[in-house]
Amino acid sequence: MLNEYDPFNAYKQTALDAQVAAATPHDMVRMLLDGLLEELERATGHMEYQRFEAKGVSIHKCLNIVHGLDSMLDLENGGEVAISLHRLYDFCSRQLVSASVENSAEALVPITQVITNVREGWANLN
Repeated sequence: MLNEYDPFNAYKQTALDAQVAAATPHDMVRMLLDGLLEELERATGHMEYQRFEAKGVSIHKCLNIVHGLDSMLDLENGGEVAISLHRLYDFCSRQLVSASVENSAEALVPITQVITNVREGWANLN
């Protein structure tokens, strides 16, 4: 269990805050995609070890990240890429809820694959 008063956690949060403050929009998306992939790994572990409360927290974080990524899209000016990403994020949201309800780590695999592909594509834009 994480201790919010742990000096190491405070240091990590300060370092993250500094990264976010200096990030470009491109960096922010990359950071969100990386964070989502990390949280999907945690959610998988929680499901496998039947840690239901922790699983719920992880799934909630994943949903928040996916919704954040989706909200950053410019659907009016982003063309087919923005529309495709919107559809992928919608799929991920629905799949996250389904995986949580079913407590199925296997149901997280397609999400991880989609986000990994998006992350790789995003990295190639640099």
